[in-house]
Amino acid sequence: MAGMEEMEQIEQKEQRGGGAPVTDPRGVLRQGRAFLDFFWDIAKPEQEVRLAATESLLRHLREGKKDDELKYTLKRLVEGLGATREAARPGFSLALAQVLRAFEEIPLCSILEQIKEKHNLEKVKKKLVRNAAFGNFFGVMALFQSGRLVKDRKALLESIQLLQQLTNHQTHLRDLPRKTLIDITSEVPETVFEEVLFDILQGDLSSAFTSPENLHLLLVGMQKFPGVLKPKKLKKLFGSPTVVNKENISRLVELLKNAAKSEKEDKKLPSVVFDLLQVALKEGAFELFWNEVVENGLLKEKSGPVSYMCYRLLGSALPLLSMEQLQVVLKGKVMLHYGEHVVATQSPQGFKFAAEMEGYIDTFLSGCNDPERQLAVMMGFSTLTNQGKPVLLSASKVVRHLQAVALQKYICWLKDMFLRPDLDCCLDFSSNRRKQNWENADIAQQKTARLRKWIMHRLVNITESATRKEESHVMDIARFCFFHAFFVAKKKNSQIAEASVLPSEPLSERDHTEIENYFFGLLQTLNTLPVLGDTAKTAALRGKHIHGVTADGKLWILLLIEYANKLLSSEHVKAVKPFTKEQRDIWDRTLQSAKNLQKKENKSDSAKVGAFQQLLLSMAIHLFKNQPETVDVLSDLLNCTEKAFSKEAKKKKKTEDSEPGWVEVMVEVLLSLLAQPSLLLRRISKSVFAWICPNLTKRGLQLILDVFDPNQEQDEESAVVVMEESNKKTKSAQDTDEEGSEDSSDEEESTDSEDEENEEVDENFRSQLMKVLQAGNTVEGDKSDEELDDKAMMALDKNISALFAEQQKRIKAKKDEKERIRKEKILRRDFKAKVLDLIDVFLVKQAENPLVFDIIEPLLQLIEQCMSSDSGKQELDFLQKTANIFRNSLCRNKQYCKRVAPLQEDVHALVQRLVQKACKHNDSAVALYYFSASLYLLKVLKGSTSSALPPPEPEEQSDSRAKQECQLLNPGCLNVKRVVVIYQQALTQFLSKRNSPLTCSMFHDLFQRFPIMCKPLVGTLVEFITAAARQHQQAMACMLLHKVLLIHELKVFVTEKEWEELISRSISQGTECLKTLGKPLMKAEKEKIAKILELLNFLLKTVTGQKLNVELAEVEKVLLPLRHLEDIGNSPRLDSLYWNVMRWLNYTKPKKEKPTSKPTQGEELLKRKKKGFLPETKKRKNRKSVQENRVAPGEEGEPAEEQPQGTETLKHKKGLVPGGSKKHPKKGVRENGVAKDSGDLPTANGGDAVADKKKKKKKRKNRKRKGDEAEQVPAAKKTKGSLVQETQQKETQQKQDKAKKKRKQKQAPVQQE
Repeated sequence: MAGMEEMEQIEQKEQRGGGAPVTDPRGVLRQGRAFLDFFWDIAKPEQEVRLAATESLLRHLREGKKDDELKYTLKRLVEGLGATREAARPGFSLALAQVLRAFEEIPLCSILEQIKEKHNLEKVKKKLVRNAAFGNFFGVMALFQSGRLVKDRKALLESIQLLQQLTNHQTHLRDLPRKTLIDITSEVPETVFEEVLFDILQGDLSSAFTSPENLHLLLVGMQKFPGVLKPKKLKKLFGSPTVVNKENISRLVELLKNAAKSEKEDKKLPSVVFDLLQVALKEGAFELFWNEVVENGLLKEKSGPVSYMCYRLLGSALPLLSMEQLQVVLKGKVMLHYGEHVVATQSPQGFKFAAEMEGYIDTFLSGCNDPERQLAVMMGFSTLTNQGKPVLLSASKVVRHLQAVALQKYICWLKDMFLRPDLDCCLDFSSNRRKQNWENADIAQQKTARLRKWIMHRLVNITESATRKEESHVMDIARFCFFHAFFVAKKKNSQIAEASVLPSEPLSERDHTEIENYFFGLLQTLNTLPVLGDTAKTAALRGKHIHGVTADGKLWILLLIEYANKLLSSEHVKAVKPFTKEQRDIWDRTLQSAKNLQKKENKSDSAKVGAFQQLLLSMAIHLFKNQPETVDVLSDLLNCTEKAFSKEAKKKKKTEDSEPGWVEVMVEVLLSLLAQPSLLLRRISKSVFAWICPNLTKRGLQLILDVFDPNQEQDEESAVVVMEESNKKTKSAQDTDEEGSEDSSDEEESTDSEDEENEEVDENFRSQLMKVLQAGNTVEGDKSDEELDDKAMMALDKNISALFAEQQKRIKAKKDEKERIRKEKILRRDFKAKVLDLIDVFLVKQAENPLVFDIIEPLLQLIEQCMSSDSGKQELDFLQKTANIFRNSLCRNKQYCKRVAPLQEDVHALVQRLVQKACKHNDSAVALYYFSASLYLLKVLKGSTSSALPPPEPEEQSDSRAKQECQLLNPGCLNVKRVVVIYQQALTQFLSKRNSPLTCSMFHDLFQRFPIMCKPLVGTLVEFITAAARQHQQAMACMLLHKVLLIHELKVFVTEKEWEELISRSISQGTECLKTLGKPLMKAEKEKIAKILELLNFLLKTVTGQKLNVELAEVEKVLLPLRHLEDIGNSPRLDSLYWNVMRWLNYTKPKKEKPTSKPTQGEELLKRKKKGFLPETKKRKNRKSVQENRVAPGEEGEPAEEQPQGTETLKHKKGLVPGGSKKHPKKGVRENGVAKDSGDLPTANGGDAVADKKKKKKKRKNRKRKGDEAEQVPAAKKTKGSLVQETQQKETQQKQDKAKKKRKQKQAPVQQE
């Protein structure tokens, strides 16, 4: 603080000096204030700024080598150690440490003395004790961080003593001095500790069991200086040669509890606990420490911090323990307690320690090179189970650090536990909720099922997570999963490894289903798995981003198919779902087709062959899952594959009436696969479609587009939807699409509530109810007073209840039907979103295919349909996806069809249809998509290479400008005349129709992208400057014309004469439009004037710059009267635009002279009112009375010199005489140019009268003050002119009345005297 005050004083001196050199007695500031800025930056809260300032200060001191600067630096840094701001203290401490390290000639003892003197704890005031304590502490820290404290024994001794003194200030420093003392002790050499520090620290060491800090000091000393702190010396210090023994158990437990509570906010293991563990290992008392101190001592303390400390101790101890010690820890109470904690804190609100424990396991496995210890830890955490299910996550990625040997053993152990679950070796526990749910169930069977499910997921995840996995490991896991998903061993068989060991408990149907789901998830992993191995060949395959194959190039799924064929041929195993003869024939055909494709792989495109092969084999695998449905799909696929790769298919040309080709059948198959809940099949379908895109026919594309046709959707049956809905209930997380539709529960609740509110009473139900009541004679109860007997009442109740039950069933059936329709709608939308991916693939892969033109209109209709449908989340996502595909994959694609010559007529007709639909649509957003599609077709037509008219070639091909002009002039396949007519009609509608969906930006995009359209359409724009019926349309015409004229490419299409005529006609039309202005100007007219003036500004600028021969007299004649229009003069924008135009006609804007008239009295009144609540009678009336009194004598015909003395005295006393002062009445005033002394004028009677009048006036002012203040607020609301007039009239009348009364009253006494 003192340093900062001194800096402020120095700054003030520099400011007063005006930049002159400051004379400092110490000679520090003669080089400027840059030196001072270092200390300001060191105290800033930003760490980067502090570090940069420290480096700059050191550099400055090294380069300057000035003793006075170094002394000043040390003084400032020592003062800053006790700064009030928390961020400043460590900054000054670090800077001091760096200075001491850089300048070793500075003695540490002198710096320590300065610190003690500056921050003396005994002399400092009570308010500054905290700052002084931190000053001493950070001073010692600076000495320690300099690296020189350990070498200077005297300074070391004094620093340790100072830290011991600071331990008494725990309220401010807490345990910081103790921790610093331990850090310094750990860095000291053993000889220095023995000779210097041992005697000082002996008291602390002997009281090691009184506080965790002292115990920590002892433990650090025992580890760092074993030669000094020997067992004999320890016995002298605290009575026992070891720390961990039976006598110290209770004291150690209490100390560790206190340490846990002190570190609970940091969420880390206290250092004293870890050091105590290391000392226990060194003393050979680990089991005693773990069993007695941790398990029987700390765990009995049911508190969160102590429990978390035990868990952290467990994780931190793993790298230090041997195999025997690991078994003790992993099967102990701490592990059991940890498992219960993980299960109990599965709620989102609870603190989850599982992730932190996984970090400890990950650290141990990454740093351990012993496979046996790695395996022991993995098995230990895998056997910590909750009713059979391990607590460790099955998807945990810690296995990536396992050695190859440990990974192989771990996989074998998992497979053995799956086949023969050994629940006795598990450390199992149960939660209360699980116990209640399983009271009447077979607990052992439930535990086995839970364990098997976890093991299977763990095995599947190893193929993803393990980094040291080999192909043998992956194939072993894949075979194991496949076998137990679809096959059962009849008896042991050594030829099949999976059948060599029979399960101790047979797998249930539910087990097979779950394993089946996990297997298809594994299949998806294998499909995207990079090539494994460390050879150059495998590295080259990985560089090509090839996935799903082994090192020798075989597909993983092909190996599984071969394994499945082996199992089907074996007599020792049986399939869970046996094949029929037809299914077996399809299976054999598929294998033969896969082999044939493998032979063709080298001859034809390998990627295409691989895609078809993968699709066939994937469907063959699904034959084990859904046999009836897969048989038909496989049959079609086999036929398509044979036709696709046969030579006859390439030569044969089919007509439209012939049978569907292989591409059409393949498209139908792929569409059916997209409806499946398997993510693997959908991805394979997408990749296969990418390869059949070049062969896609119009009929095949139409099959895809029919999915989006609402008419087709209503006619066709919803078989795909029903199938997907039924399968959706049983699909697993590994086998489902991550992009599944999200059902909105809020929408469902809202629809239910609306149904209940809007549900009308069924007339049929009402009539039936009336019949039941009439049958019981209850309707005419008012005619007969007899009541029904009990039997009749019971029969009536029975009939009514049956009637209402039937009604409830009908209502429920209606709701179920609505819900079914809603779900079908969601599933259809989800299916369409998947089919959109195929459209996207086609547009990207086959952008130059003419079939792209057939996609444009269906996409636009789909967008239009989505725009008009409900605005649910799924609908919006689908609309966004469709719009992105249309905009990015179609319109903005740089690749497009270059062979449009045969299709010119069709494309031009399509352009016409799109523009007409854009003009007829009601929604401008949808019209924009139609218009953009027409511009895309213009780009295709103009960019076509096969044109009937060859483009004119420039003389010099090297001239880039000539090339550009040649490219602009080349229309390609574009029929300019026909297209101009189309867009001219659209432009005419835009500039004439009242509510047109077209916008100005659409046509600006047209002109900007296709300058060839500017010249034919610019005449329409010029015409509609005056021909447009509405003001805003005239403004749009001017704005579009302005933008068209700004396009530089326009000059390529017009000659100089045509350009001059265009400019002249545009000026003439703008001038004619200005003649029709009305008075006053409306908003639309003002906007039109602005656009016309902007256009004229450009036109006149062009005429002047290019020196065109255009007549401007008419323009000048029309523009000159406009400057007198108030609407233009009052609008800054219009005024600026107007004079910008007039500048080209040699007219300059006249300068406005500021009015020099003084503000009126009313304006002054308003200004005073804004400043405060000043009464009106205080100053305003006096000033106006002066004016009135000046005029009053003249009105009566009396000269001012002949007024009575009493009157003059009154006027002077009241301050009514010009130049007089109300506050100083004795000052002389000038009357008629002669100075008078007012002290001799008044008489006795006149003076009394004046005094009485003053008193009355003060009373009146005080009475009126509240009223005046209350009236100020509403008065402020009045307009400025009305307020001034009211004030002047009222005050003038009051003053005239008062002046007449005063003159009559005063004239009589004066005349008598």
